[in-house]
Amino acid sequence: MNYIETETVELKEKINDSLAKEIVSFLNAQGGVIFIGIRDDGSIIGASNIDDTLLSIGNIATGQIEPRPSELIKTSIIYEEGKPIIQVMISKGIDSIYCIKKYGYSPLGCPIRIGSSCREMSTDQISLRYQKRFESTQDYMVRIESGYGDITFSTVQILLNNHGYSVNPASFEANYHLRNKEGKFNLLAELISDRNNIPFIFVKFSGKDKTAISERIDFGRGSIFNAYFNIKNRLIAENICLTDTTVRPRKDTFLFKMNAVDEALLNAIVHNDYSINQPLVSMYSDRLEILSYGGLPGKETKEDFFKGISNPRNQALVRLFQDLDITEQTGHGVPTIVRDYGKDVFDITDRYINVVIPFNSEVLKHFGTINGAINGAIKSELSKEENLLISYLIMNPTATYDKCSANLKIPKRTISRLLTNLRLKGIVIREGSKKSGKWRIVK
Repeated sequence: MNYIETETVELKEKINDSLAKEIVSFLNAQGGVIFIGIRDDGSIIGASNIDDTLLSIGNIATGQIEPRPSELIKTSIIYEEGKPIIQVMISKGIDSIYCIKKYGYSPLGCPIRIGSSCREMSTDQISLRYQKRFESTQDYMVRIESGYGDITFSTVQILLNNHGYSVNPASFEANYHLRNKEGKFNLLAELISDRNNIPFIFVKFSGKDKTAISERIDFGRGSIFNAYFNIKNRLIAENICLTDTTVRPRKDTFLFKMNAVDEALLNAIVHNDYSINQPLVSMYSDRLEILSYGGLPGKETKEDFFKGISNPRNQALVRLFQDLDITEQTGHGVPTIVRDYGKDVFDITDRYINVVIPFNSEVLKHFGTINGAINGAIKSELSKEENLLISYLIMNPTATYDKCSANLKIPKRTISRLLTNLRLKGIVIREGSKKSGKWRIVK
């Protein structure tokens, strides 16, 4: 077979940094095929490092192109002259425009196949195609106007920069659908803004019902990403651990399975209907409840839900969480929770989804009523300063010695001594490095 480059055929000797650009150019045109292992002149040399190359193609499809085109890209191995050739089949995009995430919806990020080469789209072409995509979205967060005046995005832009994205302030708002058709900042913009009026409540009850609140904290009023990280850290700190050191390796039994709880928290945040209310995290003496509003989105059934077939209510918000590698649209979240706790932990109605995570009975039996280990079995063992320090660490698990000293008004040398005593007693451990690690209550 004779191989020549055309409007729908690209020949590559081996994979290189231009592959993402070439895939996007085909998605934005009529589709095409890329043959890896064939020189530009059509001579067959064969593909090398086939497994690594296929992995790289998969990574490009799932992580470097927006919208994600995984289902539009197929790979196979063919043989010519007895040599392996990697064939990458790219269908015409189903969305009006695709871009290289790193560059966003800019001429550099939006190539299109013309003849046998990739060309940058003009800003007018990008604007027209982008508008079609914008008009087709049914995401209510994009349509509803923000009720907050001072909208800034330093937090999310710093996070994106830290994840390798080149954030162009001029196109940032358009790339992430942060204004509605009237040009006003929308609900999504408010939700990710550095400051806003949207609460995110964590409430702790003294018993098994809502008759007595022991603590109520609002982690909101700012970027939803900060709210997520802060409440996750709080839950990690609350996840006390019963450690059996009489066996090797030692056996750690936690109050709850953090991976499942994290998935429930993420689902509550990204799939919540914010036009109704905000998610709520409630901790009782025997369980944790994570409530989100809106029920199942669209025509999604319970069967689809438990299979992990996702139909995101807030697609624009999901995209941001994906770009920051906080979540993936792989549908593994619900199956993870079901694996660890079963389907019965889900209370699903037309108005809400409530995930009820029961606490480990062995840990409950050991510590008695759970209102945090501090208020249970440990408290009587500790000095006033030790109790004060642990209370602070539950709220600030990443705190350094200096921060503990400054906030508690206790000399740094005393903080060091207290933490040494708590570690010797097996109550507190340090996970990770001194700079980036976390404190964990284990008894």
